[in-house]
Amino acid sequence: MSESGLPEATPPCPLCREAVNLRPFPGQDQRRYQLCLNCKLISVLPADRTDAQEEQHRYKTHNNGPEFEGHVRFLMNAIEPALPYLKPGSRGLDYGCGHVPTLSVLLNRRGFDCLDYDLYFFPELPAGPFDFIFSTETFEHFGEPAADISRIAALLRPGGILTVMTLFWQSEEMFLKHFYFRDTTHFVFYHEDTMQWIAKTYGLELLFSDAYRVMVFRKKG
Repeated sequence: MSESGLPEATPPCPLCREAVNLRPFPGQDQRRYQLCLNCKLISVLPADRTDAQEEQHRYKTHNNGPEFEGHVRFLMNAIEPALPYLKPGSRGLDYGCGHVPTLSVLLNRRGFDCLDYDLYFFPELPAGPFDFIFSTETFEHFGEPAADISRIAALLRPGGILTVMTLFWQSEEMFLKHFYFRDTTHFVFYHEDTMQWIAKTYGLELLFSDAYRVMVFRKKG
């Protein structure tokens, strides 16, 4: 064990690459978690993560699709705060659309041109740049968040809008009680401070936050 209490082979933070200021963090299951004191990301150690097959199986059990009112209402929590910043006819991407694209359908009905990408179900990434990108309930599934977030930022044109939906951890007590943090397909968990680190690192301006689950950014430049 290292002085931090983590195994000697512990990798650096998968977001900011910090290799020293890492601490073990308690979770609700037998998985091992680490907290990065630099960006405040909590991550599951790679050896304790589910494999791709189990992830895909879990996704397919979700009742997703435009015909499911609950799923539509949930996605509207991300769409509604972003709408004032989107121009009619603009071109965008749902990054992490899942096995049944829904958000793109809702946006296309409103006069936008939204395409789909998903690592498992729609793996051919459409060419950018995009005027807007949504990533709803996807950031927590990133095994290597630095790579995915860098890709998203590169796909977004200057002045473009990025909307992220993922439940932010706020305290150790919350992390130990909320069911969201028990999902074995969730590998990384973001604090509001983590999102501020992302904004600073990738040149994003925060436009909206509900301080719980949704943030809307504009790419500077």
